[in-house]
Amino acid sequence: QVQLVESGGGLVQAGGSLRLSCSSSRSAFAFTAMGWGRQAPGKQRELVADISRGGIITYQDSVKGRFTIGRDDAKNTVYLQMNSLKPEDTAVYYCNADQGPPLGRAWGQGTQVTVSS
Repeated sequence: QVQLVESGGGLVQAGGSLRLSCSSSRSAFAFTAMGWGRQAPGKQRELVADISRGGIITYQDSVKGRFTIGRDDAKNTVYLQMNSLKPEDTAVYYCNADQGPPLGRAWGQGTQVTVSS
């Protein structure tokens, strides 16, 4: 079973930046895609950014132009650079790996991101 470990969360003021990292126990090429999701208090978990095995990147509309996802294949690591952070970005951020059917997405334990106004 894949292990995903996130790091880099914290408290930042609005307009600031944070960089999240996700270390995977398996190569990113083992998955259909890897990415990040988030869950704010009282809300459902949502996907934020994805990078496919072939390098195709997708973003949720609310983070386009502010967040950048990247991948270091040599280190089995996926990053999420978050700029111009807003209070509504406050959530627990989860790394995920799409293992394809029937396993679906595996999720890490999450890292808290808090943006103060």
